[in-house]
Amino acid sequence: MATTPTMSGPARALVRRYYTYAGIYTLSASIIWGINTLFLLDAGLSIAEVFFANAAFSVGTVLFEIPTGVVADTLGRRASFLLSVLVLAASTLAYVALAAIGGGVVAFAAVSVFLGLGYTFYSGAMEAWLVDGVRGLGYDGAMDRVFARGQMIGGAAMLIGTVGGGLLGQIDLSIPFVVRSVLLLLLFVLAFYGMHDIGFEAKPVTWRTLPSEANAVGQAGVTFGWRNRSLRLIMIAGAIQGGVFMWAWYAWQPYFLELLARDVVWIAGVVAALLAVAMMIGNGAVQFITRFCGRRTTILLWTAVAFSLTSIGVGWATGFPLALAFLLLGSVAMGVQMPVRQAFIHGMVPSAERETVVSFDSMIGGIGAVGGQAGLGFYSERQSYSAAYVAGGLITLAALPILWVVRRSNISGDFFEGAVSPEPEACVPTGLPTIAAVETSGEKS
Repeated sequence: MATTPTMSGPARALVRRYYTYAGIYTLSASIIWGINTLFLLDAGLSIAEVFFANAAFSVGTVLFEIPTGVVADTLGRRASFLLSVLVLAASTLAYVALAAIGGGVVAFAAVSVFLGLGYTFYSGAMEAWLVDGVRGLGYDGAMDRVFARGQMIGGAAMLIGTVGGGLLGQIDLSIPFVVRSVLLLLLFVLAFYGMHDIGFEAKPVTWRTLPSEANAVGQAGVTFGWRNRSLRLIMIAGAIQGGVFMWAWYAWQPYFLELLARDVVWIAGVVAALLAVAMMIGNGAVQFITRFCGRRTTILLWTAVAFSLTSIGVGWATGFPLALAFLLLGSVAMGVQMPVRQAFIHGMVPSAERETVVSFDSMIGGIGAVGGQAGLGFYSERQSYSAAYVAGGLITLAALPILWVVRRSNISGDFFEGAVSPEPEACVPTGLPTIAAVETSGEKS
């Protein structure tokens, strides 16, 4: 029986540092999550304009994911992370300034693009820094549980941030944005002195050679990611789900206050905190679920079904308690799915192209987010939030056949360490035939 790889002391220390940086980053981000939509509405934007501004953020991620991923793959993960923190801090303060002077939707959308730039410097860089670091320090075990614990710590940070943001927003909706910028600047100082690239060597490029080097890295990363059939399908399914999830995450704020028929900002903070707890429960369930279900696609399929049905349920519910219950169940499902999906992608990508491929995945997700937020935002203004939630749930059902094709590929990365096939009958998604044997097949474009 194979032994489970253990981490050395330095590797465990690096993982703890990852938890610290990612936790503070999530805390700074989440402090506005419960009140962001309310803030934009209070600044004078309409419902459709709010989601247009949010879609501009996703446009920023689409435009900058690959360039910033290339920066991380040439200049280093640390440099990319530090740039992310600075850009986000400045853009957040710009949001506050626009609200103070009565800036319109175009101005908010422009700043949202820069928020997208800040996020793309972060997306994938921290994960790549972690994976490269622990591999460089001798750990070659599975990363699912590490990512799951990271998600749980992020959930705890969300819990603190969302409750705090709601309480501060009850005083003034701009205060959480100012606090967010302060936290980001604090994180910059900590990471500047404590974060170092391990297991990865930055390429010695100059400003003159950087464009050609970046183009070479970018071409290699994008080609590797998109021409890998399973990766391509995982990205497409994620874009479908992510587009609806991004809209739903911001739409519940005014929708739930509408169901309550009360203008109480602090409730938005409490609900956001409950969502954080729900995602933590999902993250924590990963370790338990993997004891029984040996394939990542099994979990991806079940959570996709749950997210679709619960999204429909949020729109179908006629009262606040039932709508909240459905939203929380959907968040549990996404909490299970996210770390498993992370590990699936990282397991199929070599170190040299890891950051760029992860950034490409985020770019594809950004395209889905643009469509989801703009389309469902417009639809919710013309129809209603409830109708848009039902439509969103129906749209995400399209991810199921895509994930099933990935499952049928039987690639080795689909199986957890030590897993055997066939899976227990209870694990196999209802109505889908059991696969009786494991056959690792080649990837085709």
